[in-house]
Amino acid sequence: MSTAPTVGLRASRPAHALFVLPFVTMYVLMLLWPLAKGIWISFHDHDLLSDDSFWVGLANYAELWQDEVFQQVVWNTLRFVAISTPIFVVLSLTLALALNRPGKLATFLRATFFCASVFSVTLITLVWKLALMPERGLIAQMFTALGIPELPLLTSDHLALLTIALVTVWWIIGLPMIMFLSALQQIPGDIYEAAALDNTPRWRVLTHITLPSLKRAVILVTLIEVIRQFQVFPQIMLMTNGGPNNTTRSIVQFTYEQAFMQLSLGYATAASQILLAIMLIGVSAQLWLERDRKGGAR
Repeated sequence: MSTAPTVGLRASRPAHALFVLPFVTMYVLMLLWPLAKGIWISFHDHDLLSDDSFWVGLANYAELWQDEVFQQVVWNTLRFVAISTPIFVVLSLTLALALNRPGKLATFLRATFFCASVFSVTLITLVWKLALMPERGLIAQMFTALGIPELPLLTSDHLALLTIALVTVWWIIGLPMIMFLSALQQIPGDIYEAAALDNTPRWRVLTHITLPSLKRAVILVTLIEVIRQFQVFPQIMLMTNGGPNNTTRSIVQFTYEQAFMQLSLGYATAASQILLAIMLIGVSAQLWLERDRKGGAR
């Protein structure tokens, strides 16, 4: 038996690395190196103004552990994710199910919901701040017309974070909706035809065919939204600036203020590493729960 093809294959293996070299290079430069550099800086007391840097070890993390403001912003961020992510998943799935049909009206509504996510955060927050103005805003006038007492939606310690979460959902609900629509359109039509021939009720088609077929899409949308909502910053900065009483300040805003207003880069970087750890824990827990459910189902 000739060994020429095997020799040729082995000889060409080093050349295969050239195809992945550009990706590996960009991956190291754009992800691994900044991550390692950030961890290194978090162990220093780095002053941006003087560019002085001193090794302090875990002192930044110990200070964050005792910082009451940081404890508050961590709790705010966790609450924001817990409020917004389920709304994103349930509402976007509901919209996708409702608009997964032919027709001009459904096409128009899909485009309308998706177009909102294209607008800049500055425009969205400006429109909503005008709508939420006390007494003269659209929301206040609606409450007055309905005879409902006006609610301090952006100035209440209990309502401000919920209001920002709802504005965020209104703004970018289009992307998860499109992802669910794409998943719905990949379900084979033969299954629905067989169900129709058996006169299967709609609710059974939904619960036994559609929703089980969307498990992977639900997991994907949930993971994406968890990661996105942990990084909430611009809408909070523009709508409440972290107020009232630090009840809407997020970890990203805290990091920004420490780095570029207090000029304490090491302290800010330590806070960002904690945010990264929380995100990894959250995503890992979600993946573990889904794997555990699949194992139990088997």
